[in-house]
Amino acid sequence: MPADPVLAEADALYGLLPGDFTAARDARAKELKASGEDGAAELSARVKKLRKPSVAAWVLNLLVRREAGQVDEVLAVGRALRDAASDLDAAAMRELTTQRRQLTAAVTTRARRLARESGHKVTEAVADQVEGSLTAAMLDESCAALVRSGLLVTTVSATGPGMTDPEDPADAAAVPEAAGFLPREVEGAGGGGDAAGPAGPALRVVPDPDAEAKARAAAQEALDEALEALEQARSAAGEAEESVSALEARGLQLQAEIDEHRRALAELEEQAEQVDDDLEAAEDERADARDALHAAERDHEAARAALDRLG
Repeated sequence: MPADPVLAEADALYGLLPGDFTAARDARAKELKASGEDGAAELSARVKKLRKPSVAAWVLNLLVRREAGQVDEVLAVGRALRDAASDLDAAAMRELTTQRRQLTAAVTTRARRLARESGHKVTEAVADQVEGSLTAAMLDESCAALVRSGLLVTTVSATGPGMTDPEDPADAAAVPEAAGFLPREVEGAGGGGDAAGPAGPALRVVPDPDAEAKARAAAQEALDEALEALEQARSAAGEAEESVSALEARGLQLQAEIDEHRRALAELEEQAEQVDDDLEAAEDERADARDALHAAERDHEAARAALDRLG
């Protein structure tokens, strides 16, 4: 059992969904106060002061509880990265930095899936905060302790060793002792500051009894979604193929009609040229015929005039 009883209370509360936290905290504080046991009133007051975690902090706490091994892997790479920095090992730092980015991205993806399986959708903005805190845990030992506590109320960030946000790292944890920090205000304690003390009690990782079933269900869901997408893609591809075939056939038909009309047009043009030639010849014949007619009319008039003169 943890040395500080509030750790056990916080351990249970910070494993709940964000929407369930406040009601459960208040109910537990009331229950403790009503118990009348020694120290119950003080414990009730401390439980009542536990802050509701942000969504990103809740996701990180869930990750610690469900995937402690992955979190420890992140922290191990962080330690190696800090060691390489202190040794000025540039090659090792480059390799570890690449590994850090890949690992934080992969673990963030896993954290989002865990949250979704728990009924809580994680937005891109929240995922960025989660990945940022994992990066901070790699860069700074204090941030690492805060993340590993599983009792975050807000996210943390760091640009390098000792460069953390918030300025007082203990403010990020519901119970500072869980991350190895001395609390600034603990009723009945003899003062304290924000200096880190010995490593706090290890958080009890709460296993998910349905983790394997949920993982299979999630895998089956992903498979079903992929199969549905595949069928839709096949259907769309088939429709597109049919559309292309129909248009190709229509194109060939129209081209054949165009060729037929071109042949007919060529024949009509040839006939028109022949008609033009025949018209020109006919016009010449008409001119000759008119000349012959005029000559015959003149001869006829001359003959009539000669007959008239003979009386």
